[in-house]
Amino acid sequence: MARYNAPFEIHVHGQVALRTDVTFDNLQDALKPLWKYAGAKSLVAASGSFYEDEPGIRFDAQEHLLQMCWTVEGDDDFRQALDEMCMNLNDVAQSGAAIEVTFYDTEFDEDEEDASDAESRDDFVMLFVGPDPASIMQVQRDLLVQDVVNLMERHFDGAELGGVVAAIDSLFSQRFDDLVNSLQLGKPPRGSGGGSSGMGHGGGRKPRHLH
Repeated sequence: MARYNAPFEIHVHGQVALRTDVTFDNLQDALKPLWKYAGAKSLVAASGSFYEDEPGIRFDAQEHLLQMCWTVEGDDDFRQALDEMCMNLNDVAQSGAAIEVTFYDTEFDEDEEDASDAESRDDFVMLFVGPDPASIMQVQRDLLVQDVVNLMERHFDGAELGGVVAAIDSLFSQRFDDLVNSLQLGKPPRGSGGGSSGMGHGGGRKPRHLH
């Protein structure tokens, strides 16, 4: 459903490996916050993107994959739908995964004469989902290592960066130990495990993904 004067075009991009027992109906329930926000009555009705050149939301039953390259018009309240979606995907995910969400300011035009006085409200959010905290932290760790190594390889040979990677692993190990200890102190009910979503914000305008 078109949203008139929507301040953002919101692009959701990512791939989530699903448990082998997850059906389309399970996935439709998990993604209900998205298709309801889009004003649709089902996942099928909302699976097409705002842009025809984007694949939209796809369920690969053979490979047990959720693939998203989907844009919707909306406002900041879409963040609540994202939070609900992440909690739902935790219950159907086979392993940890990252989901990129970009908010494009539809009212900002850098070519306008007074653009120098305006400030874009573009935003970039990285979400993490997974069946448990360990799988989520593994994805976060892998992405951080990739970013740091790519940055430092401009100045050092990759073989020299083993200590940097070890330091990152040590930080994540400590974070995981702290999490485990906090859960033990809280004494949660048995069987109540499940990962949580993480968010990160970054500036700068990012291009839409087309695959």
